[in-house]
Amino acid sequence: MLNEYLQVLKSEWLIIAIIFILLFIKVGSKEWKNETLLYTINVLLLVNLIAGFFNNLPGSLFNGMFLSNDLIFLQKNILNLGMYLVSLIAYPWLKEHKHLLEFYILILSTLLGMFFMISSGNLLIFYLGLELSTIPLAALANFDLEKRKSSEAAFKMIISSAFSSALMLFGISLLYGVTGTLFFSEIAPLIHGGPMEIFVFILILGGFSFKMSVVPFHLWTADVYEGAPVAVTAYLSVISKSAILFVFMTVMFTVFRNLEPQWYFMIFILSVLTILIGNLFAIRQNNMKRFLAFSSIAQVGFVLLGLSGVSKMGMTSVVYFLLIYLFSNLAAFGVVALVSATTGKENIDDFKGFYKTNPFLSWVLAIALFSLAGVPPTAGFFGKFFLIMSGAERGNYVWIIFAALNMTISFYYYLRVVKAIFMDQNENPIQKIIVPALPRLAMVICLIGIISTGFLSWIYDAIYNLCNF
Repeated sequence: MLNEYLQVLKSEWLIIAIIFILLFIKVGSKEWKNETLLYTINVLLLVNLIAGFFNNLPGSLFNGMFLSNDLIFLQKNILNLGMYLVSLIAYPWLKEHKHLLEFYILILSTLLGMFFMISSGNLLIFYLGLELSTIPLAALANFDLEKRKSSEAAFKMIISSAFSSALMLFGISLLYGVTGTLFFSEIAPLIHGGPMEIFVFILILGGFSFKMSVVPFHLWTADVYEGAPVAVTAYLSVISKSAILFVFMTVMFTVFRNLEPQWYFMIFILSVLTILIGNLFAIRQNNMKRFLAFSSIAQVGFVLLGLSGVSKMGMTSVVYFLLIYLFSNLAAFGVVALVSATTGKENIDDFKGFYKTNPFLSWVLAIALFSLAGVPPTAGFFGKFFLIMSGAERGNYVWIIFAALNMTISFYYYLRVVKAIFMDQNENPIQKIIVPALPRLAMVICLIGIISTGFLSWIYDAIYNLCNF
């Protein structure tokens, strides 16, 4: 019994163990150098990542409140991979930071909350995991303590998070009043599309939309991304967003499965608005973090298109795309983080002539942007292709044509950055940047992922076989 308990909760116990190790180091009498700490922590995160692929035991605990299966373990491992890459990318910034241990304790606490969200079989566990994954993020957004923009980002994030959490909690309380249960498996058969049930769904959808940065609930995103440290922005953009999308997919396909005729139209409207607004506002941006913020908003619109398929292919395409998105976005943020930490420059104009002084970083950023745009043969093309094919199962070809046309629009603003890097002239380009070993490792892993994930068809097949629909 104890062995089963440890194995089903293995991912959570590993994160808790790392947090406690960091706490013991913090309260210990010996003062550790930042570089020593960073290498130690990254070794722990690598061990955690590798351990996530072995001895996984599907099952349920606490009378079905906590669930684990092969797909859930895969989703957690994707987040573990993202956490490891973010940690590698953050090295140039954190090696000079005096609150390094606090950073990792907070960020691992949010990851623990995300794990509980993904494994929740009960709305109470889901909400507790949601709050654990959200509240420390506001502190992380304010981790550049000397910068006013960082404080503003934290304030905007905590206000928007509180509002979205209130919406969701109100919806959960009404859902309990309507069904008399908090368990996902018990709620689904009791929902039949009544007015109160649709109202409850709208409240919960609104709460999720804030977390996913879906238009018109996206207004906090660009300001928070710009004000937060680049490593935190990368974490918000990739890990936090992927976790909430995994949970959203589960809730839509299980709890609200019977409302699919009603929510399909809502998802259609939200997806169209999200893709269009994300693309149009990305064109106007000059700050790289705001640019990538609106890029990530547009990407969520494509994920909603894939979810609309309500099928095994839809589930597979979402998980597959988020894996590709992880590699692509973290590669881009890796370059931006290194440049920001070294020079303090974050604007697109600053990257003019970047190729002349930093060819390796230029190619990493260019390939990442090609993948985000969906340019073949990068993996981003295959990811968006499967999302669109999943949405096409419903026969809404207007939606498909709209999404395809917006992919063309996105080429413009992604290639604008590539043009600045390779073609534009700059009298004072960013100087030669020495890439430390850890960020270089992260970028190489991301490049391998971007180039290989689309061609290795067994990855898609493996995810498809894990999805139970």
